[in-house]
Amino acid sequence: MSANPLPHLVGRLVERAALDEVLTTVRRGSSAVRVLRGGAGVGKSVLLDYAAAQASGVTVTRTLGVEADMELAYAGLQQLCAPFLDQARDLPGPQRDALQVAFGTATGAPPARFLVGLAVLTLLTRASETRPVLVVVDDAQWLDQASLRTLEFVARRLLAEPVALVAAVRDPEGATALAGLPELSVDGLDPRSAGELLDRAVGGRLERRVRDRLVAETHGNPLALLELYRGRSAAELAYGLDATGRGSVATRVEEDFARRLGALPSPTRLLLLVAAAEPVGNTRLLVKATEHLGVAPDAAPAKAAGLVEFGESVRFRHPLARSAVYRAASPTERRLVHGALAAATDPVHDPDRRAWHAAQACEGPDEEVADALERAAGRARQRGGMAAEAVLLERAAELTPDAGRRGRRALAAAEAHFSAAAPDRATELATLADLSPLGPPDRARVNRLRARVLFARSRSDEAAPLLLDAAAGLAAAGSPLARETYLEAISAAVFSGRVHGPAGVAAAASAARGLDAALLGSGPSDALLDAIATLLADGPEHGVGAIRAALDPFAREELPGPEAAMRWLLLAPVALEAFFHHAWDFTAWDRISARAVRLARDIGALGVLPPLLVYTAGVDVFHGDFAGAGRKIGEADAVAAATGNAPFAYASLVLMAWRGEEGPAVALFDEARARAAQGGEASLLAAAGYVQGVLYNGLARYDEALAASSTVIEHDGFNFVGLSLIEHIEAAVRCGELERAATAFERLESLARVADTGWAHGIRARCRALLDEGPETDQLYRTAIDHLGRDGVSAEVARTHLLYGEWLRRAGRRTAAREQLRTAYEMFAAMPAVAFAERARRELIATGAKVRAREERASARLTPQEAQIAALAADGMTNPRIGAELFLSPHTVEWHLRKVYTKLGIASRRELSRALGRSGAESEGAPARA
Repeated sequence: MSANPLPHLVGRLVERAALDEVLTTVRRGSSAVRVLRGGAGVGKSVLLDYAAAQASGVTVTRTLGVEADMELAYAGLQQLCAPFLDQARDLPGPQRDALQVAFGTATGAPPARFLVGLAVLTLLTRASETRPVLVVVDDAQWLDQASLRTLEFVARRLLAEPVALVAAVRDPEGATALAGLPELSVDGLDPRSAGELLDRAVGGRLERRVRDRLVAETHGNPLALLELYRGRSAAELAYGLDATGRGSVATRVEEDFARRLGALPSPTRLLLLVAAAEPVGNTRLLVKATEHLGVAPDAAPAKAAGLVEFGESVRFRHPLARSAVYRAASPTERRLVHGALAAATDPVHDPDRRAWHAAQACEGPDEEVADALERAAGRARQRGGMAAEAVLLERAAELTPDAGRRGRRALAAAEAHFSAAAPDRATELATLADLSPLGPPDRARVNRLRARVLFARSRSDEAAPLLLDAAAGLAAAGSPLARETYLEAISAAVFSGRVHGPAGVAAAASAARGLDAALLGSGPSDALLDAIATLLADGPEHGVGAIRAALDPFAREELPGPEAAMRWLLLAPVALEAFFHHAWDFTAWDRISARAVRLARDIGALGVLPPLLVYTAGVDVFHGDFAGAGRKIGEADAVAAATGNAPFAYASLVLMAWRGEEGPAVALFDEARARAAQGGEASLLAAAGYVQGVLYNGLARYDEALAASSTVIEHDGFNFVGLSLIEHIEAAVRCGELERAATAFERLESLARVADTGWAHGIRARCRALLDEGPETDQLYRTAIDHLGRDGVSAEVARTHLLYGEWLRRAGRRTAAREQLRTAYEMFAAMPAVAFAERARRELIATGAKVRAREERASARLTPQEAQIAALAADGMTNPRIGAELFLSPHTVEWHLRKVYTKLGIASRRELSRALGRSGAESEGAPARA
């Protein structure tokens, strides 16, 4: 390896070593990611060139972010994937279709951004099977948002495949780009290296004091050293004739580029302006545009000035040179050049770029151009480029002459900005739209958007009434958006945790139920929404039966495409809340949550996957499969992190409570209370109260369990009330508060009677046994175990064995008590529910029994992701299928499996089921799921 393969690269020993390590890692068959961060001109691009030059035996693919190209969705990603697109036909169908639609080579429904990301990950992984791949991204902060976010997703999923990603990000402009990935900070050169570079740039040898001053003034910035002083004599610089001026290094370098530009002939300056305004670097397009302007493309003076290189493509010496050229031009000159580029751009093959150039050429409103931009926005939406759609619509609104149409386009742009996670800009454009002469449906859309922004920002309980008002306005105008908005209002009310009042779930449901039949629809999803509205408006007595009637067709509903699937997925969480907290239907909860997760995976809807995984984790918790719950919560958190969202604390709290982990849970309790107090998230308080009831009952600290559960059942809440009544009754009985326990039982009995499930009947029988402790107590406990066991609610089965055993011991029936307590202990230890297991162990010892310590399973040493992969492999899934399931590459799956084999002490997949202890699951006290 050459010590200095690039003639102009001096110093940078640390940075070069870091990049050499990246290449060594990828040649060994593993992944590596480095994000080079630093100011303009500090040398990031040169270091990228170094990495590419050193990448012998490695396939290198590059893309460059260009500020003027940020509005064209997937433009950067398409350039990056170009060398591998001939392999795209071999991708799995959903991935192939998503990639083709994103790149505009096929039509179809807008692809999920993360499905596009999985397609790119698979494409790079397959390309790396023949030789390692190095992905080089320069000026990542100027990539279009669709490309940038997709690359972030890919970078976070790289692990065990020979693919490396090295990207350069300019700070401070790119502070949020590729954030959280491994970084390499690039600062100015050290004084010795900077002096060496300066000597090369200056004609003659500089006096040391002068050289040190110039290095200090530029902070060792290589571009400044080269460009500010190139070609100047040592004498000029020695006697103070440098005239560097003030301002940042980037500003001074840009000014120097502008100075060189001023010395060029007028036709050459115009040629450079065309090149600066055309980000693709298409030489043929450049020639056509200059012909349209009547300019001979004489590039020699620009090349001599060191501003640009002309070849198969046009490349500026540095992005600062491009920006200097563009900023030095007058507005009239810019419009002239963009008009020429619009005329030269093919309207069939590149209509979006043509429309964008035409828009930049406009001096005032122009409906024809605005219409072309609106059509371009529609194509961006079809490709999944929400950010591009928003910007194109915003510019279309600016160019629209008619005030009403301008308002509607501004509103559409605001909605697109909200979907693209830009709520501030969405609010600004909604205000602009509100000042326009809009009709009632559009006014309601503005109100809906403002409420959605409020809810997204703070989960505030103020969002529900605003959404209700917007839904009413949409319904009055006959808009089909009314149904969706009522659903959002119900969700917001559920999150705020309140049942009654003008903004409670009952009010939202009553209003939704009053929708005109034509707006409500007649499909299974619509029937389920109507059933949920009945539950919320009229209570469980009327709603639970309606929900059951709507469940089967909803669960079997044929979904014609991604839009129908997303509509189904938006409704599923509300349905799951109803089954979980009101119908106590464990089978339906399991069935719907499993289908929802499967559907989200199939269409690549990672945005909604984390909460759905949390619901399936809840099923695992009550089934007594804490390891399974932990795997799903871990995956939910990983996907949430990859998509830039916060993790879901609810699920972790519930699992910690059942495990008996008081220490880690306390901080989350405090955080939940603070968030609830700040944003009106009453449901957080309900969740915290319930899980503390579980935790402290397990720890036999019944006074604390009673206090915590009381906060939930005394609150006008939607969620966790029924579950909290269970904890409240047990804690009240143990504290001798029998009157409070009896009052709570009356409420629980009415809920259980309406639910009419094994789960509900089992809980009712157990709580009655706790209260009565009379002749029927023995049979009540046996009835509870029977009902709960048939429904598969194993965690509650174990608790019933524990309570039954405790009652038998107090009654002096020690032999019978040992049988129940040992069963409880074995079940709790297998989960493991440590606090409840310890409570059962103490009771067993009190009966005179000896308790053998259980050995930890080898599978307990697996990480959540390793456990998830091992479970899927044990089910017979292939590595590619597991990768598609978990949004990983097959190489990463194999890498995890090798670690699993080592930890479990096995050599192949055939041994996984045995090593995971599956064959003994039922004997361990975890019955098969209903």
